[in-house]
Amino acid sequence: MPKPTRWKPYQSGIASWYHDRRTASGERFIASDFSAAHRTLPFGTLVRITTVRTGRSCVVRINDRGPYVRGRIIDVSPAAARMLGLNVSGIAKVNTEIEVK
Repeated sequence: MPKPTRWKPYQSGIASWYHDRRTASGERFIASDFSAAHRTLPFGTLVRITTVRTGRSCVVRINDRGPYVRGRIIDVSPAAARMLGLNVSGIAKVNTEIEVK
């Protein structure tokens, strides 16, 4: 039986979405994957992102570096953006949590 995932609050701030580029981890960027870019979290870290306004959330895996726009804490793939509702506005205030192992 798999162990239940536990989450630890990490950051709050602005998330945005990105597309069509090679990832810093060397993986091919796949728009339908639930992946994200973060400045400092290790590649492979699982992050639960929750949109403050709507409460919508999803889990992404860090496989890239960024965002490079001042004031933003995380960039998500188009698939994650759709799940969070970012694909319309482009940005949103979010809370992030990291997986506790």
